[in-house]
Amino acid sequence: MGELGDPFPGSWAVKAGTVTQWELRKDFCRIHPDVYVRKGTELDARIRALAAGHWAKGAGVLVGLSAAAMLGTRWLGDEPAELVKPGTSRAPAGIIVRRDELLRDETCCVAGFTVTTPARTAFDIGRRAPFEKAVVVVDALMNATRTTPSHIADLAARHPGARGIRHLLRVLDVADGGAESPRETLTRLLLIEAGLPRPETQLRIVGHDGFVVARADLGWREWNVIVEYDGAQHWNDRRQRSWDIDRTAILESMGWKVVRVSAELLDSRPWVVIDRVRRALAAAGADV
Repeated sequence: MGELGDPFPGSWAVKAGTVTQWELRKDFCRIHPDVYVRKGTELDARIRALAAGHWAKGAGVLVGLSAAAMLGTRWLGDEPAELVKPGTSRAPAGIIVRRDELLRDETCCVAGFTVTTPARTAFDIGRRAPFEKAVVVVDALMNATRTTPSHIADLAARHPGARGIRHLLRVLDVADGGAESPRETLTRLLLIEAGLPRPETQLRIVGHDGFVVARADLGWREWNVIVEYDGAQHWNDRRQRSWDIDRTAILESMGWKVVRVSAELLDSRPWVVIDRVRRALAAAGADV
């Protein structure tokens, strides 16, 4: 008796009948009818998507956050799986059945499961999720798949009557696949919503010798101002912190103003971030 073939090593999703009853009781826990996971498995978005796909027995299409997880999107939570399964109105706890109408070219195959394409996945998430969450996930999806706002907007034009289109267009207006963490996205949103010029993401700064000196999270070339979000590793890793100090000194010697942002500032004192960036831009001549 072997475990069901798993396209993602470590997920250990199995169907009843592929292992013995003794093995099921000893090593696995039931997540859906006929679908089990190994005890201790973290039920993240990817594992939930796999489990829902096995529950659907090939008759469903993974959509929304489940499709995003299958497409390699990072930083997703453990929300219920989402799928379209014709003829099904009810599903077990942990699975949401959508009633979306999917065109033939809006699905693809990932590791043996049918999922929505990157553009269609972003279209659905951008219509349904709360604004900040939608931007964070669409940013991460674009980063993982290299789909673009124009790809998503083109798909949206094919569904003019779909619910949530106005919300989606607001998301696409600020989405940027260059973001490499949710906090970078939230920092960018904070600055844009404060009325500051839209920053460029993953700004490459080149030295006089033509080599890249640094790549900044956010910045404005026109005014030589960059914004860096410092995650936990920037504070807990001594070598990383030392390099950050050296890197800032190098950038400032080249005429760049560096504004650093921490989780505490972003969560508790966002106005301080806005004020520091506004002052830096104004000092460089920006009309802010």
